[in-house]
Amino acid sequence: MIEKFDFTMIVLKNDQYDGSTIDASTIPDSVEVFEEELLLLIEKLENKKLLWVKLDIVQSNLIPLLTKYDFVFHHCNERDITLVKKLIHKPIIPTATNHTLGVGAVVIDDNKLLVIKDKIWQKYKLPGGHIDDRENISSALIREVYEDTGINVEFDSIVSLGHFSPGQFNESNLYVVCKAKPLSKEINIIDTDEILEARWIEIEAYLSLDDVHPYNKTIVKNALKNEGFKIDESENLITKNDLNYEIFF
Repeated sequence: MIEKFDFTMIVLKNDQYDGSTIDASTIPDSVEVFEEELLLLIEKLENKKLLWVKLDIVQSNLIPLLTKYDFVFHHCNERDITLVKKLIHKPIIPTATNHTLGVGAVVIDDNKLLVIKDKIWQKYKLPGGHIDDRENISSALIREVYEDTGINVEFDSIVSLGHFSPGQFNESNLYVVCKAKPLSKEINIIDTDEILEARWIEIEAYLSLDDVHPYNKTIVKNALKNEGFKIDESENLITKNDLNYEIFF
C-alpha cells in the first residue's frame, strides 16, 4: 500500500510486516530538506516497526545523514544499498543474504568423467562455479560446464548438497552438485583466464589419484549409484505467477 503525506513529497510503500519503505525516487535533491522531512516522517509514522530505504549509488551522499538517525546497513548490491531503521524496541528484521551458491557437475560418458584444473587449485576437480544472481540451478550447471570445458550438457539430477561455513566473504556456502548428460564430447575451454586444463578421464583412474580431494571422490561414487533429485515439471505447484523457480524431488 502506498502512503503519502501533505508535508512532504516522499512516498512510502507499506508492507505486510508492519514496515514502510521510502521510495528513493521521491527523496528531495536537497540534503537539508530531506533531513527535515525525514524527521517529520519518523515522527508521524504510527504502528510501524521498521523504516527502509534503498539508495542508488548516485544517492550515496545521503548515507551519513541516514546513519546519523540510526539507520543501519542491511544489504547491498553493485549499484545500490538498503538501510533500515528500527522504530520499536527489538523488532524482527528479515535476514539479509548470507549464503553464496555454487554448482558442480558430474558428467560421465562411456565410463569417463569430465574434469578440470583451474589456475588456483591446479588439481583435477569437477567443472562448476558460482550461480549468478537470479539464475536457476540447471541453467548455471549448463553454463558453467560449457565455460569450463566447451561441452554442452543437459541437466539430469541433484546428487549432493554441501554446506560450508565460513565460506567466501565469511558467509556460508552451499555447493550443489548435479549429474549432467553430455550432448557433445570435444573439449574447447571457453574461460581460458581461469581454466588450465579440461579432459575426459577413466572414472577408476580419477578415483585412484592421490591429489583428488576425498570429498570429490565421494561425490562421484554416490553419483554412480544414486539417481538424485529430478526437476519436477508438474504445473501449479507454485501459484505466484512472477516467481522463477525449480523444484526437485
